[in-house]
Amino acid sequence: MAQHLLRKYSGNVPRYTSYPTAPHFHEEVGPSTYATWLGALGARDTVSLYIHIPYCDRLCWFCACHTKQTHKYEPVRAYLDALYREIETVGALVSDKARVTALHLGGGSPTMLEPEDLIELKARLSSAFSFAEDAEISVEMDPNDLDGPRYDALAAIGMNRASLGVQDFTDKVQQAINRIQTFAQTRSVVEEVRKRGVRSLNCDIVYGLPHQTMETLAETIDDIIHLNPDRVALFGYAHVPWMKKHQTMIDEASLPGPDMRYRLMNRAGSMLRDAGYVAIGIDHFARPEDRLAIAAREGRLTRNFQGYTDENATALIGLGASSIGKLPQGYVQNNPATGVYQKQALAGGLTTLRGVAFTEDDLLRAHVIERLMCDYQLSFADLSQRFGAAAGTILAEAQSLVAGDDEGHVALVGDRLIVADEAKPFVRSIAACFDAYLAQGRGRHSAAV
Repeated sequence: MAQHLLRKYSGNVPRYTSYPTAPHFHEEVGPSTYATWLGALGARDTVSLYIHIPYCDRLCWFCACHTKQTHKYEPVRAYLDALYREIETVGALVSDKARVTALHLGGGSPTMLEPEDLIELKARLSSAFSFAEDAEISVEMDPNDLDGPRYDALAAIGMNRASLGVQDFTDKVQQAINRIQTFAQTRSVVEEVRKRGVRSLNCDIVYGLPHQTMETLAETIDDIIHLNPDRVALFGYAHVPWMKKHQTMIDEASLPGPDMRYRLMNRAGSMLRDAGYVAIGIDHFARPEDRLAIAAREGRLTRNFQGYTDENATALIGLGASSIGKLPQGYVQNNPATGVYQKQALAGGLTTLRGVAFTEDDLLRAHVIERLMCDYQLSFADLSQRFGAAAGTILAEAQSLVAGDDEGHVALVGDRLIVADEAKPFVRSIAACFDAYLAQGRGRHSAAV
């Protein structure tokens, strides 16, 4: 069964953290469109902010993020000046009645910021936007950056959720991906952030890395379980050297093949479930009492560029080079070229390079894909209530999908399309059947598992 599923579904497909996906953004959506969309946010709207810091003091070869390595702090400080100006520009366009319910600092490595710069960044954001008292403030953390003053600065800005990159604790794997990080070092970070009031801790693990074996990954998972994080993200390594040239430093001969990747994923997931974690979608796990697990149980799980989330803000505003935002009208992306971004931001303009305005069909299919990715099922009664007669198009496509599936990987049960348990790891490929853009062939994607 596993081999058949792999042959059928393990092709390259989008991760569906958005729909339409980023390769279909275009430059017809630019600064003027974005300004109009921002201005439409009002007193009843809530906002989630994402801040991108595109710098690291080391470059991990497995990474597919938009970042660059620097051993000097001057480029980072110059970038912050541009970021502060963008914060002012965007904040002036958004109603001060709109409330910020979440702030996420990502990268790159936001923890490489000097303590005083972390505090200044939060002060600038608080000046430009209205924060809710209970706003979630999360930070992606690199243990190699952290020290006492930085921990204190993170506490000072109100960090209450931390995301800690681990990937793998095996020496040989760490050498192969240029990510040296000991278990003791990681445990120290966990202890320090919990001392300072972090109420939710996430650890990232990656399967499919060079030289990984069932035994070495199991050792990493066992170590993670002993750290007792509230959430674990188990990502499949996305080998995309055509997009991220530094990945050419990884010997492709040392990468596990599709069958081994599938086995690694299953072993890690089984260990986490046995330790009491609840599986959330294709690659997240959470303690049963965690907000993410509760959202999944209540059917409130959503998906954005950070993966699975319980956020339900009206708008996601991305700040910084390459950041992507989502508003009710569509997606926008800032210029990814750091130098160009800085010039545009310092000039007082929006740095929007491209985006996409939603059509009614986009909204329909985005909902279908998100519910499949989050719930592994789709209610046609709910779809009809939300989208009216347009839901009939999806029902016809679902009927065709089920008719062509002799193995029962998908089924129509009552008014629902249901993904079978054995096919759940491949739900990206099933969701892709409802992607109206995929046949256009824009963009190259990572393996489904």
